[in-house]
Amino acid sequence: MASLHASPLLISSYSSTSSSSSSSSSSCRRGIMAKFQTPKVGTVRPKNTNSRNMVEGLLSMAGQYTTHINKKTTSERSSIMIKDEEDSTVSTANTATSISELYMIADAVADRVEMHTNIGEQRDNWNTLLLTTINTITLTAATMSALSAAATTTNLLLPPLNLSSSLLFSAAAGMMALMNKIQPSQLAEEQRNAARLFKQLHREIQTTLAIGRIPAARDVKDAMEKVLALDRAYPLPLLGAMLDKFPSTVEPTVWWPSSSRNSSPRETKRKKWFLGNNNKVERNGWSEQLEEEMRQIVGVLKRKDSEEYMRLGKVALKINKILAVAGPLLAGIAAVGSAFVGSAPSHGGLALTVSLAAGALASVVNTLEHGGQVGMVFEMYRNSAGFFKLLEESIEATLDQKDVEKRENGESFELKVALQLGRSLSELRDLASHDSSSFNSYSCRSRVAETSDEFASKLF
Repeated sequence: MASLHASPLLISSYSSTSSSSSSSSSSCRRGIMAKFQTPKVGTVRPKNTNSRNMVEGLLSMAGQYTTHINKKTTSERSSIMIKDEEDSTVSTANTATSISELYMIADAVADRVEMHTNIGEQRDNWNTLLLTTINTITLTAATMSALSAAATTTNLLLPPLNLSSSLLFSAAAGMMALMNKIQPSQLAEEQRNAARLFKQLHREIQTTLAIGRIPAARDVKDAMEKVLALDRAYPLPLLGAMLDKFPSTVEPTVWWPSSSRNSSPRETKRKKWFLGNNNKVERNGWSEQLEEEMRQIVGVLKRKDSEEYMRLGKVALKINKILAVAGPLLAGIAAVGSAFVGSAPSHGGLALTVSLAAGALASVVNTLEHGGQVGMVFEMYRNSAGFFKLLEESIEATLDQKDVEKRENGESFELKVALQLGRSLSELRDLASHDSSSFNSYSCRSRVAETSDEFASKLF
């Protein structure tokens, strides 16, 4: 029983002991776990704090750098925008200045058109009035000379008639000399040509302003040069600036500014930048066949048109010189002859004959010169030769431009040349091919071209 009683006690003690031991073991395990976990938590927390501070520092530095970069980029962008705005403002100001200058030039050109038109009409009136007045004076003087001779035969001496006839012939001779010096018909033709060319320049400026292309300073400079060249070619004043009406050498009229040619020598062999068939337009409307066609046209212009009109101009100048000298000379002879009418019975008839014949011839010569407007014809020939020279220079300048893209479009240029020569495109090509077809050598082609009678222009 004791043992039995002891055993429960042992069991209970054992259980209590085991429970205590288990509790102690669990507490020990928690202590051990606490020992293991506490240093770990204590050591990691300071590391996370330092890393966080470092990360925050790096983020703050990155933020400051980003802010600095953003500020710098913004400032650069703003400076670029300001510069672009300034450039656009300057460009807009330059464009506005060019447009206003072109409008001012256009107004000046329109004013010159009116001036040359009015002065041309005035000088045409000069030609008509002076021609009529001189012929009337000459015929009146001849009539008075005849009346003086009739009075002498009837024993009625009328010396005032001789004196009046001589003075009228002398006045007619002086007026003829002045009229021949200024050549009113030629002056009128100059003003007509100037008005026509100024109208053409005015249309060019209006086209430049109307097509929407932004005008540049070069357009203003070209327009100014053309205006000044026209002013030099066709001056308005008579004293000091009038063109020589009887030049020693006949030259074509030049009313365009001198173009700066390329000073480099021309290539003996042209660069073959065309590909494929010659009939095919390759670049900017230009082909090798079109270039050769333009060269042939220039050759025809130089051989036929320019040479022919220069020859006709020389003939007209010679005729005008002869008439300009003969008119005043005959009027002077008539004045001297009329002074001796009735002075002596033996020489009275001869003096009367000389006076009447010279006076009539002076009137005829004056009518032929100014009524036929020989000076105007001479000026017309000079202007026609100048037109052909301008056309030759424009074609040569276009062909001398090696960069085909900078040229005027080939098809448009061909059409313009055809219109200026009064031909269709097919006629223009036939003219160019007439000299070059079926001939390979240059000498043969030149001989055939020289024998050809066809002129390039059908307008003049």
